[in-house]
Amino acid sequence: MHDLRRQALESGKTVSRKAQSKQSSPATSRSNSAPPSRAQSRAASRAGSDEEEGGNMSDETSFSVNSIDEMLTPDNNEQSTDAWRAELADRIEELIDRKRSSVQGRETCLTAFIRILTGQYAEEEIRGREAELVAAFLKSIKAESSEKETVLAIKALAMTLITSPSEVIYDTASTPLKTIISDSPSLASKTAAIHTLGACTFYGGASDDEILENMSYLLDIISSDGEQISAHDAPLPVTAAIEEYGFLATLVDDFSLDSEDAIDAFADQLSSSSPGVQMAAGENIALLYEKSYRSLSSDDNDHNPISDYSSSDIISDPDASPGVPKLLQTYTPYRRTDQLIHTLSDLASLNTHRLTKKDQKSIRTTFADVLNSIEYPTRGPRYQNAVSHETGKRYGSRMVVRIHKEGVMRIDKWWKLHRLQGLRRVLQGGFVTHYERNGVVFDSLP
Repeated sequence: MHDLRRQALESGKTVSRKAQSKQSSPATSRSNSAPPSRAQSRAASRAGSDEEEGGNMSDETSFSVNSIDEMLTPDNNEQSTDAWRAELADRIEELIDRKRSSVQGRETCLTAFIRILTGQYAEEEIRGREAELVAAFLKSIKAESSEKETVLAIKALAMTLITSPSEVIYDTASTPLKTIISDSPSLASKTAAIHTLGACTFYGGASDDEILENMSYLLDIISSDGEQISAHDAPLPVTAAIEEYGFLATLVDDFSLDSEDAIDAFADQLSSSSPGVQMAAGENIALLYEKSYRSLSSDDNDHNPISDYSSSDIISDPDASPGVPKLLQTYTPYRRTDQLIHTLSDLASLNTHRLTKKDQKSIRTTFADVLNSIEYPTRGPRYQNAVSHETGKRYGSRMVVRIHKEGVMRIDKWWKLHRLQGLRRVLQGGFVTHYERNGVVFDSLP
């Protein structure tokens, strides 16, 4: 299982489709964002509850309709190990044996199943039953007997995959999910299916080509403002497509030839009337700019002297603390950066009566971060240039997830933010539990 997980989590295992056409063989280099081994990156503490600082880390981009999300929130009162395991075993049998089951009964059963898998790490409990469970979920997804059952079954599929990755679930589930995305009359079902397609592609055994195909599929949804899936100007599925594109983009090593078209599509969405669409597009733009750089190391001086590079390609932050590595820009991500910076600057100082104060603050914060990273590529999300009186160093990126009081996960790169957001969309209130105990989640965000 460990080897399977590592295979599912290989970051940078592919290059963009256009970049592939310039290569005689598939790329084997790993992305800078590749997660290290579990032993190398284990946090100092893995127990407790999560507390975030330095940024908006809420689950506003929720997996489905709010009422369903609230139902799935793990209970604060922990069940005994024997109790939840016994209930989970009963629910598994109930889901697989659908005889004489009603829509309401299946909704209740799916809700309990998801709540347990969210609040507990149950890989051992579902091991060997994954294929039967997926088959049961797909029956509910294909039937669309009710919106609630459909969304719950889609969510249950994602939770099963995060708990126990598989090399074959993608082949089984991708077509039914795309059918829901294209043909379902329910926007909630479309949105949930887009998010689960992202998780299924990431953890379900999709090939390099399938990853790229799904990114192109998502970009078509984005570029058409949802019209591609009969959801024209519907913000939820368009936002979901932007978010999952960013999540999958963290797997792509060489984005040099696809970056222009992708950023162009996201730049178009900056004028959306939906704050969620705008902010997701901005974060994707920051990610794609980040991917155009790599850190200069001692190996560069030994084998490729810095003097061999153009001075304009070598980036350093004049305000950075000592020891921050210089960056080398390996390609130009977007030819109209000046125009883009102008748009980002307007959004970073947005002041309008059209939006609530909360939305305005979120937009200004997000786009100040995006603009800062594009102008100063060494700076990640929530970067602060102020100097700490305690350490004498600049605060840098202050977005963190606290694991109890001792463990801290610092989100100082855009790829880390996209991974965190992708996992939280599936796990929601159970993120910390899975980060502590689930190797799949931990290895995704070392």
